[in-house]
Amino acid sequence: GEALLETEAAKARGTALHLLLEQLPEHDPALWPDLAAGLLPEAADLAELLAEAQAALALPGLAAPPGGQVLLEVPLTAEIRGRRLYGAIDRLIVGPDLVTAIDYKSNAVVPQRPEDVPEGLLRQMGAYAEALAQIYPDRRIETAILWTRTAELMPLPRDIVRSAMQGATIP
Repeated sequence: GEALLETEAAKARGTALHLLLEQLPEHDPALWPDLAAGLLPEAADLAELLAEAQAALALPGLAAPPGGQVLLEVPLTAEIRGRRLYGAIDRLIVGPDLVTAIDYKSNAVVPQRPEDVPEGLLRQMGAYAEALAQIYPDRRIETAILWTRTAELMPLPRDIVRSAMQGATIP
């Protein structure tokens, strides 16, 4: 009943935020309010969604390094432990020496420390790290979660995501 409706509302909100985070950076920030209204014409909480997206996109850790680039919604396929895995990285920052995979999360409750991030998210980020290490073998790979609710970019220590992946069962 009510819990299912709350879950569906949270998923819809997350989808709306992802859309803004994907589309807004391609345009002049002065156009973002009109663009957001066009992308989400039914959103009753448009002002709140736009403010959350703007705060997240203002974070300095999301920019491309010199000589690098930022890619959005990057499809990823990799062979890990004999299994083919598929995913999509929300934001991939590719630099000459460092590649960072960032996943956007709009959870209402934001973990205080990387150690408190749900195991499933850590496994997901570990899978991204393993796949990216195959694609970019000569670069350091890092992962992070962008918590949109608090506009916080949380780097995930390699040992935490690696440990989560090692404990994972891949179907």
